[in-house]
Amino acid sequence: MGAIIAVVSKKGENAIDTAIFMLSMLAHGNVNSLGIASATTVSTEKKITTLQNQDARSPVIVGHVFSQIFPHDKPQPIKLGNAALVFEGRAYSNKTGISDAEVVAKKLARKEPIEKLIKKLEGSYTFAVAEPEKIVAGRDVVGIYPFYYGENRSFAALASERKALWRIGIKTVNPFPLGHLVLVDRNGFKFKPAKTLIYSKSKQTTIEAAAQKLQKLLQHSVKEKVYGLKEVAVAFSGGLDSSLIAFLAKKLGVNVRLIHVSLENQCETQYAQEAAEELNLPICTYLFREKDVETVIPKVLWLIEEPDSVKVGVGIPFYWTAEKAVEMNLKVLLAGQGADELFGGYKRYISEYLRYGGEKARRTICNDILKMHETNFERDFKICNFHNVELRLPFATFQIAKFAMELPIELKMERKENGLRKLVLRQVARNLSLPQFIVEKPKKAIQYATGVNKVLKKLATQKGLSVKEYLQKTFQTFFKEAESDE
Repeated sequence: MGAIIAVVSKKGENAIDTAIFMLSMLAHGNVNSLGIASATTVSTEKKITTLQNQDARSPVIVGHVFSQIFPHDKPQPIKLGNAALVFEGRAYSNKTGISDAEVVAKKLARKEPIEKLIKKLEGSYTFAVAEPEKIVAGRDVVGIYPFYYGENRSFAALASERKALWRIGIKTVNPFPLGHLVLVDRNGFKFKPAKTLIYSKSKQTTIEAAAQKLQKLLQHSVKEKVYGLKEVAVAFSGGLDSSLIAFLAKKLGVNVRLIHVSLENQCETQYAQEAAEELNLPICTYLFREKDVETVIPKVLWLIEEPDSVKVGVGIPFYWTAEKAVEMNLKVLLAGQGADELFGGYKRYISEYLRYGGEKARRTICNDILKMHETNFERDFKICNFHNVELRLPFATFQIAKFAMELPIELKMERKENGLRKLVLRQVARNLSLPQFIVEKPKKAIQYATGVNKVLKKLATQKGLSVKEYLQKTFQTFFKEAESDE
C-alpha cells in the first residue's frame, strides 16, 4: 500500500525536486520506503531526505510511497527497459506469490498493450508509467484507489491525494476518470476510455433469479477479497450489508473480527451486538464521546481533503474503525460501501420513484453508481491508507455494478412511502438463512446511527456557525493552497 505521483514539466525542466516534494506530502502514516524514477533511472530510499540527494535529471518523473502490508509487497518504482512503473492496488486474480506490481510489470515487459491491462486485469488499482517524454497512466473501472490529476503553466501531474497537487500550485484538481488511460506530456492530458460502465435498459428477470445470480457474484467477490488471509476485520453496523459480508467471509473459513464504533448511548450499538451474536461472530465495540469527535475532525479533514459535512460525518466513525483495526493488528478491513447505491438503499430513491416513475429513479441510481468512487470509496480508502490498513469492498466490482445497473427498479425497492429497499439483496440474505431481523432491518445512515452528525451540529452551533461554515473554516487552516493557484 501507499501512494503514487507522476509529473511532467511543461517547460522541459528537471522535475525531480517537484516529484520529491509531492511525495513528501503523501509520506504520512507508516512508510517503509520512497522511490522516484525517470525512464532511465530508479532510486529507492527509506527517507525523503536521502532521496533528495539523487542527481538524476528528467522532465518526466513518477514516484511511489511504499507501506508494506504483506511480505510479498515490494518497494517501487519498477524498471521496464526504457520506462518505469509505479502501481498502487490489488490484482485479485494474482495467485503467483509475487507482488501485484511485479505481475503488471511482467505484462508490460512482454509489450502487452496498456489498454488491454485495464480491460483484462480484475482488481482495484491505479498506475503510471514514465517514458522518455511522456507518462501513461490508468485507473480501474470502479475506483476504490484514489487518483487525481491537474495542471498549471508549469506542470501536468497526477497523485493519489489532492494535497500533492495543491502544494505544487495546481488549483483545479479532478478525480481521474474510471476505466480510462491518459497520455501526459508537455501539452497536458489526453484521455482514452478502456473499460467503462454505461447506463443501459433494464433486463427483465425475477427476484429469485436475480438473487441467485447476485449471491454467486458476491460469494466470488468475498472469496477474492479474503484469499490468502487467516483473519480479517469487518466494519460492522449490524445492518444487511456488513452482516452479509461477515457471514460470507466466515463461510470461507476466515477468522472474522467485527468492529463496531459509535458514540455513547446509541441504540444501534445494542442492535449490532445482537446481530453479531446471531451470526456467532466476535464483536469488538468501541464507544466514543463528544470530545473525541472534536479532536478527530482536523485529522479526518486532512485525510479526506473535503469540508463536506456528509463525508466528514461518515469519515469520523470510519477513522475510528481503521484505528481500532490497527490496535487489533488486523491488516485488511472489509466494508459494505457501495451496496446502497447499487441496490437502491437510500430513501430519496423511493421519493423519486413515486414522483417521477421507475425510469427516472433508475437513471438517478445509475448516475450514483458511476460516482461511488467520489462519494464514498476515495474518502474511506484514504482514511484506511493513513492507518496502513487495506480497505477491500466486496460490493465494489465491475461485475456486480454491471449487474446492478441492469436490474429492474421493482427488484430494488417497493413503490410506496417508507417502502422496503434493497429487495434483491434482502432476498440473498434470506436465501442464505441470515436472521430475519437482519434481513428486514431498515437502512440508517452511519453518521446518524453513530450519533456523529448530531455532535457536528452541536460543535458548530457553539461557535455560532453552521456545520458547513465550521468545517470549511477548519479545512482552510491547512488547505489554503486549494484556493489559490501559483
